[in-house]
Amino acid sequence: MRTLAGYANVLSAKPGDTIEFKVSSMGDAERFSARLVRLITTEDHPSTAGLVERPVEAPFAKDYPARLQPIYTGSYGLVMDDAAFSELGDFTFQAWLWPTLLGSRVQTVAGTWDEEHRHGFAIQIDEADRLTFLIGDGNGAVSSANLVVPLRERRWSFVAVSYSAKQQTVVLHQSPARDIGDLDRPESRLFNISAGLGDLVQTSFLIAGHKASSRNGLLIAGGHYNGKVDSPKLHACALGVEEISSLRDGAEISRLAERAVADWDFSIDQGSDVIRDVSGRGLDGRLINMPTRAMKGHNWTGKVHDWRSAPKEYGAIHFHDDDLYDAGWSTDFTFTVPDELESGVYAARLDARNTSPAYVIFFVRPPRAQAMSKAAYLASTATYTAYANQRLIARDPLDEMSMGALPIFGEDDLFLDEHPEYGKSLYDLHTDGSGVCYSSRLRPVLNISPNAKYWSFGGDGYLTGWLDASGISADVITDEDLHNEGESILAPYQVVLTGCHPEYISEAMWDALKTHLARGGRLMYLGGNGFYWRTAFHPTLPGLIEVRRAEDGSRTWSAEPGEYFMSSTGEYGGLWRRQDRTPNQLLGVGFCAQGFQSGSYYQWSPGSNDPRADFISKGITRDGVFGDYGVAGNGAAGQELDRFDPELGSPRHALVIASSTNHTDYMVVAKEEFGAMHWMIGGSENKNVRSDIVFFETAGGGAMFSVGSISWCMSLPVNGYDNDVSRMTRNVLERFLDPAPFSLPNAP
Repeated sequence: MRTLAGYANVLSAKPGDTIEFKVSSMGDAERFSARLVRLITTEDHPSTAGLVERPVEAPFAKDYPARLQPIYTGSYGLVMDDAAFSELGDFTFQAWLWPTLLGSRVQTVAGTWDEEHRHGFAIQIDEADRLTFLIGDGNGAVSSANLVVPLRERRWSFVAVSYSAKQQTVVLHQSPARDIGDLDRPESRLFNISAGLGDLVQTSFLIAGHKASSRNGLLIAGGHYNGKVDSPKLHACALGVEEISSLRDGAEISRLAERAVADWDFSIDQGSDVIRDVSGRGLDGRLINMPTRAMKGHNWTGKVHDWRSAPKEYGAIHFHDDDLYDAGWSTDFTFTVPDELESGVYAARLDARNTSPAYVIFFVRPPRAQAMSKAAYLASTATYTAYANQRLIARDPLDEMSMGALPIFGEDDLFLDEHPEYGKSLYDLHTDGSGVCYSSRLRPVLNISPNAKYWSFGGDGYLTGWLDASGISADVITDEDLHNEGESILAPYQVVLTGCHPEYISEAMWDALKTHLARGGRLMYLGGNGFYWRTAFHPTLPGLIEVRRAEDGSRTWSAEPGEYFMSSTGEYGGLWRRQDRTPNQLLGVGFCAQGFQSGSYYQWSPGSNDPRADFISKGITRDGVFGDYGVAGNGAAGQELDRFDPELGSPRHALVIASSTNHTDYMVVAKEEFGAMHWMIGGSENKNVRSDIVFFETAGGGAMFSVGSISWCMSLPVNGYDNDVSRMTRNVLERFLDPAPFSLPNAP
């Protein structure tokens, strides 16, 4: 049973850096212990040496008081001011809404409402989907009013609420944006209201939620609204029924301009967590838990799809009740990385009574601009973050169909199903059915831990275990390090090795690895489905990545039309393949097939007979197949496969050393590999369902070796690392560590 969880403020640290560890306990233990371990492997598989963790002395190794640290999900906008909202008497609020989850509960669109003290006002949508106004004086008097016609899901509506303290009335108005097939009509009504705002101080105004309570000075929001909000405005005056009905069409009402309190323009600073007030009053706000930005607004014409080219058409923010950026836990203990600590994969191991151990993972890199080895292992932390707390097994039949077997719930799957507050992965859907496009490492991530899924952190442990068992020294760097520092972090290294599934890659990472190869460096791509999705690291919010699943690719959701450009960087999202940066150009191979029921083996290709490749097969028998074993599907070619294809940019001089064969029909061709549907998509009948092992030289004396299979690393530990997959990997690494430059073959 899992009751302990934790995370750190960083995933990567170098000597001298201080790591903050944050822990929460849901169990009955009064204390927990923490100790430092180095993870050599990350899977407790019965056919291997198992989970290997080595204890390391650390000053934080002791017992600590156990406590529960809650997580508050749900995004909202928060504007704080000591006077502006307390001075409100009469007021008018207006905005465009695109609700996405109606009928479930009361949702607050905006206001100053304090649920704990029943004070302030709120514009809400009630359980019957009706626009509602709520007001209370903090002394027990509360009044509400609502329109009759319900709002519609995923349809834009202009809403406005105008309150007169003197007349004790409120006017509610809604006007749907009508298309040729819509029957909805505008509705405006005047209501008498007995309760007022009272005399209590109001210092906060929330958008897409309200203040539910406070704890230790922290505002806790509730009533989260699911959907888009565009162009919210607040004015310190009241309007009549006819006046408020004219607002949607942009009617000029002079006293509105004179009594502006705030005019929030969400099209400004799209790449930040700040919402800007353009009224001149300076009531800028902050976005909590990072709702989705760069969303098309009520006035999107469809003529422009890049929000930077038509920012006024992208004035909407999509809020969700399950958004999460930073869990915000307090620190339980810290650790300053000592100079003598070797680069590697480490964890603060947490133990307590009646619970499974929890591991807070971090990677120790060498000091900046220094290298302790000639080789560097590039940990796929962007991919780990993309899959963070993936929940497909519990909600999507696709998981069962793609596996070709009944799903097996593990301890972490059950925990995540019971604790939605731990956030979602880039493969999951929000509560309202929209795709999750942001993922953060600033929360407990259960699958960055030992015994996680094969194609993520768990699978990469077979490579680090192989390096250790082979006596090969390699420094560890992470995707985030490479993105932030570029090629300079690779400069000291002769060879860079990837893990089994480096799927998520930023432009800076791609460019750094390309420069590394061009200057004579070597790259060993030891996985499959790599360099697939274009990924953005948020420039100002540490630990946050963004992906827009545009146009094509194997995906569990698709971005809305017009929302393909990433908010954090403005880059066009989707597959690198669709942006004329095919993985084939860099790696020699690109993603082509997927299937998780079983793996297969390799047969030697004619390219293996070329003298340029002699070093690859040294000491390996060439009279049969190889790789017909492994801890994932009993084959080195499995899960997700990449193949050689000159039409997609694979270098013409590249050698195909071996190709996988005899795949079943559970291994199917990737959807981007064909233009029209047909039935020949399985491995038994489609020649493009295969993994190709490829080698080629680069200008400057560098070289590239690709295996094109996620399962390759899972075959390394078979027979105590004594097998042909292990031998080939070592042959290539030893030659790549040799500084002797590779020569380009003569042009034909």
